Order: sequence, then C-alpha cells, then structure tokens
Amino acid sequence: MAKSYEPENKLPNMIGSGTKISGNIETNGDIRIDGEIEGNILSKGKVVVGPNGMVKGEINCANSEVSGKIEGKVLVSELLSLKASSNVFGDINTAKLTIEPGAVFTGKCDMGGKGSVSKPAENIKK
Repeated sequence: MAKSYEPENKLPNMIGSGTKISGNIETNGDIRIDGEIEGNILSKGKVVVGPNGMVKGEINCANSEVSGKIEGKVLVSELLSLKASSNVFGDINTAKLTIEPGAVFTGKCDMGGKGSVSKPAENIKK
C-alpha cells in the first residue's frame, strides 16, 4: 500500500531580511518572516514575524509571535503573542492573546473562540 509523502523536516521555512515576496504562502510547518510578504499566509504551524519582518495580507495559523509589522487580518487558532516592537493594523481573531507593553495594535479583537486554521483563509485565491 502506497503511503502519501509527508516530509518530516523539522526546520522552519524562513524569509530572510532583504527578501520581498508578492503572493500567497501555504505551509504545513512553521515559518519565520524577516523580509516582506505582500499576500496571505496559511500555516498549520507557527508564524513568526521578526523585528524587521512585514506582512501585508491575512495570516491564518495555529500560533504566532509578532515582533514586526502586520497590515491585515490575523486568525490564530491557539496563541498570538504581540511583542513590544510589534505593530498590528487589522482585526485579530484568536483563542489566547498576549500583548507586551509598547506593542501597537489598531483594530478589532475577537478572542476566546477558536480561529480557523483548518480551512484556507477567506482571501487566499488559488
């Protein structure tokens, strides 16, 4: 019986500083963004936006840690952590939220329920 191939790579995907991507990203694993993404991100793992990272689009994931800038909706099914250097401009839907002093958040927050990581983000076009 043939098995479906699922890579067991434990290394996160990384978008380095100085890199700019225009388009949607979909991954089963974790991803770290230190560059710029103009598009939507769908991850079954953790999305980390580093201090120099910037995302213009919707993020849909299980967990997220933000130190950089996000312009768009953030849907997190478990824990969203906004670090002191973070700037988030858009609505948040998460089960749990931590915000460090100094973080900037402008938008509506809906928490306590489960975010939707099992289905693709509404705005992702294939």
